Amino acid sequence: MKKTIFYSLVTGLLAFGACSNPEETPLKAPNVIVVFADDMGYGDTGAFGHPTIHTPNLDRMAEEGQKWTNFYAASSVCTPSRAGLLTGKLPIRNGMCGETEDRRVLFPDSDGGLPQSEITIAKALKTKGYSTACIGKWHLGHLPQYMPQSHGFDYYFGVPYSNDMDRPEGIDHKASCFNPKIEYFQVPLYRNQEIIERPVNQLTITKRYTEEALKFIDDHKAQPFFIYLAHSMPHVPLFASKDFEGKSRRGRYGDVIEEIDWSVGQIMQKLKQTGLDENTLVVFTSDNGPWLLFDDLGGSAGLLKGGKGSTYEGGMREPSLFWWPEKLEKKVVMDMASTLDLYPTICKLTGVEISNASEIDGYDLSPVLFGNGKSNRDEIFYYRETEIFAIRKGAYKVHFKTQTGYEGDAPVEHNPPLLFNLENDPSEKYNIAAKHPDIIKKMVKLKEEHINSFTPGDCQLIKRIESADINQGDVSL
Repeated sequence: MKKTIFYSLVTGLLAFGACSNPEETPLKAPNVIVVFADDMGYGDTGAFGHPTIHTPNLDRMAEEGQKWTNFYAASSVCTPSRAGLLTGKLPIRNGMCGETEDRRVLFPDSDGGLPQSEITIAKALKTKGYSTACIGKWHLGHLPQYMPQSHGFDYYFGVPYSNDMDRPEGIDHKASCFNPKIEYFQVPLYRNQEIIERPVNQLTITKRYTEEALKFIDDHKAQPFFIYLAHSMPHVPLFASKDFEGKSRRGRYGDVIEEIDWSVGQIMQKLKQTGLDENTLVVFTSDNGPWLLFDDLGGSAGLLKGGKGSTYEGGMREPSLFWWPEKLEKKVVMDMASTLDLYPTICKLTGVEISNASEIDGYDLSPVLFGNGKSNRDEIFYYRETEIFAIRKGAYKVHFKTQTGYEGDAPVEHNPPLLFNLENDPSEKYNIAAKHPDIIKKMVKLKEEHINSFTPGDCQLIKRIESADINQGDVSL
């Protein structure tokens, strides 16, 4: 009898151990929460080196989970970056990148959006019975056929595009962002398909996004869920609630970041309170780098060059954290990765079979997350609109063209291209092209092979609603 009991216990423990690695089929489908900041710089958290912005919750994510130092957004501006994250495709594949400088993102007068034929993370997870929520900034099309509930999300609470849009006639963009008032930005707030507030009260929007996320967790804790929490800020205009206004040593920008950090802490606390923390992967990153045009109202890329809108490292390399208590190996990860990789990684963890695998530009990161392998990603394509400006392959990055984010300068073509070793020189200061013509030759060939490997999608960003009476202002992104 004792032998039988002992044998049963051992067998049970072995069975549990065999399923305890989330890379394998888990006993319970894991929940996934992706927290996506807007225009946050590589150097804007304590974990990534900021000396005066207090981010204890993001720092705890780094300490208890993984901090990724070579993690890239799919683009250096909002719309294409979000399309890349949700579909696992380079934005040029589905037409979610601009063809001109004045149409790099979608606007309130846009007639295009993410095509319904695209399979988002939310759509993929619906095949496994997941409840899905999009909370926050969407920016993939504001017409009904493009909104979140047309792309696999059961619930939507948020704004359809950037928080600096929908300005009344006569309101200057830059001036209104330096001295913001709620009424300067007539941005609508949606609950599902209904506008419930216009203009949205941006003083409380970070708190309300957080409250909605916490409620969704409470309401769906008995079933697997996916939450895409896309904060409207620190994209200008900057607003913070009374609890955070004037509290940061970094000024208004710091106030906003510290409120976002509080939001992350609330989610972590809720997961622990409900016992869901050990079955929930939380990812934190940003859509692109800091908007340097706005001086101290914009963030910092730290030691990286450039910011939002550019194909320098500061435009696309993002502060990125993965947190899953008792599941992830605690470490700093220097492997290369991208928001494009979240799609195949989440599908792997949840047992979703990717039906369009040949079109996916991402890689499954689970071997790195769980400590038994390396990232399969070895290259990054830096697109500006529909053109490749730069490529990273391993340690080396080549610039075919360079241009600052939104300072109004023209692109500069480089012949021969510029070359940097990002492991030795992450600030892109020392051009070593003359020493490595062989590497440049390989990069040119890689560019040609990539361009010839697919057909670009029909550009969605140039389509306009001709009758729209909207002062959207093409400089707002």
